[in-house]
Formats: sequence, C-alpha cells, structure tokens
Amino acid sequence: MQKKPLLIVTKNELLIKELVQGLSTLFDVSVEGSIHVAYHRVLDLLPDTIVFDKTSYRKPSDFKNLKNFKATHFLKKTHLAIYCSPLEIKIMAKRYKDLVDEFHSTAAGLEQLVIRISRTAEQLKLNYWHECFMGLYHLMKQPVLLLEKDQIVNMNEVARNTFRASKEMFEVTDIVRPIDRSAIRGSLRKFAKGKHMKATTETTLRITKQKLRNARITISKLNIKIPDTFIMLIDFTGDEYCLRASIGSTAAEVENSLAMAKCMVEQNFTRREKEIITLLCKGYKTKEISEALFVSPKTVEKHRSSIIKRTNSDTILESIIYAINHNLVEIPRS
Repeated sequence: MQKKPLLIVTKNELLIKELVQGLSTLFDVSVEGSIHVAYHRVLDLLPDTIVFDKTSYRKPSDFKNLKNFKATHFLKKTHLAIYCSPLEIKIMAKRYKDLVDEFHSTAAGLEQLVIRISRTAEQLKLNYWHECFMGLYHLMKQPVLLLEKDQIVNMNEVARNTFRASKEMFEVTDIVRPIDRSAIRGSLRKFAKGKHMKATTETTLRITKQKLRNARITISKLNIKIPDTFIMLIDFTGDEYCLRASIGSTAAEVENSLAMAKCMVEQNFTRREKEIITLLCKGYKTKEISEALFVSPKTVEKHRSSIIKRTNSDTILESIIYAINHNLVEIPRS
C-alpha cells in the first residue's frame, strides 16, 4: 500500500514518539519544530495531512500565518488538524473555522489522537500528482495522456478529440497498431524499471480503426517513488493516412529498434534456454524438462526466469507466445 505523506509540527518529543510509532504503517511521517520552516517543508512534501500541536506554541503570533498552509492550489485539499486543549478548541474553532478541518483535544490523550488520524487517513483519497496534472493538462494544446502502467487513466480534451475516444479505450495499446502492442508494453515495463525520468521516441499512432499518424511521443514519470505512473505527450509529425495491409509504419526509428530487439533476443538466448523454451512450447513441465535434459529442477527454474526477463514478459506463458510469434524456436509440425 502506498503510504501517504504526513507532516507533524511540534516540539513535543513524547507526541512525536507516539505519532511516529502509531502512524508509520499508514504514513511517511515528517516532523518540523519551526512553524516558519514547516511552511517551506509543506510546499516540498505536499502532505495529505498536517497535524499542528498547539501546546508547543503558546504565542498568539505563532499561528497568525496558519492560512499559508492552504494558500496554494496544491494544498487546498490537505487535511489540517490541530491538537490543543478543550478551551483552545473553542477559541480556535471560531477564528479558523474555514481553515482547520479537525480539532483534537488533549483531554482525549495521544492514543485517541493516533486512532482518529488513522481513521481520517482511510477516508482521504487524495492524490496530489493527479490533482496537479488535472489542473494543468487541459491547458495543453497537444494531446496529453495520464497513464498507470499501460492503462489510460485520463486524457485532455485535445487527446479525446484526436483519438475520438470511446468507452472501449482503456489501454495505451488501443492507440497503436495491433502489431506494436507487445513492444509498447515491453517498452513501458523497461522504462518503469529504469532510472530515467523521461524518454522520447517516434512511433505510429492509430487515430481511428483505419487512420494512422506518425508522432513523436515523450513519456515522463511523475514521481520517482511511483515508477508505473506516467504522463505521455504527443507531437504529431505528419498527416493522417489510411491503414492498409500493404502499408507499414513510416516511423523508421521504431521499426529498426523493434527489429534490433528481436535480433538481440535471438542472439542472447543460450543453447540451453532454447532447449528449455522448445520443451515448454511442447507442454513439458519443470520436472519433465529436468529429466529430459539431465539438470536439476532449480536449474530449469533459473533458465525460465531468464527467458521471462529476456522477452520482457510477466509470465512464462507470455514468453512462449512471444517465442512462437517471433519464430525464436522451431516447433515440429505434427
């Protein structure tokens, strides 16, 4: 489960210990003792929840800039909670009723504070990178897609009009030619696992079932900690043309890279891997392969994992299908 960012503003060491211990399974907890510094930390962290310990700050002036913590678009939905005495709750509720989301009384104790913050966390379904994206991507004059793995989570109006988006369009592979789908999936998996935050390439996109258009696409990760979430920006490089059996992609870079990838897979398969995947294609189980090749079952499993990795697959079944489709193994015809 993805942890949510939580900022605690306090000087109370006991409170810090109790909250960190009680909330660390749900939150990535950050602590700041200075209110002034905390504001700058908030802009950096964009926390789902902020907890202010009023008991640590006695001067009225300490809270005069509390509104700054919700002053930007990125912080509008942050859950702002104040921990204070029952008397202070009455005073602050009048002064900050439109700003503070919840007050926690010191009379209830720290254990109840942990419980209430935990319950609030379960109800909050905030996603700040998504909020930021949604606030900006409609302004873009080029098609922009929001992706989670190969799923299209959302697209701006330009993309919706360009691809004549329908309810059936749920995956990024719905906007590429059928023969490119496995390559696109493999590329996204590699990009997600890699260290780079951005990648650019050229490809051919399917505008409608019968219309194609060459494009330069840029894929960017939104957060290094969430590697499977991307923004895809599309820059078209030519006019639409019809999809016909005699016409292939004019995106030479992509075609060459696919051909090279196939060549690399063929060259990188070891003799033993070819033997194993050939037997797998015939329906042999791990134990049967082990007996046929006079190797241990663990060795067979090791080669299976290597085959899955080489073909950018998730399962050995995908690897088998890939190997057959790309003629990487010879299957005797009955």
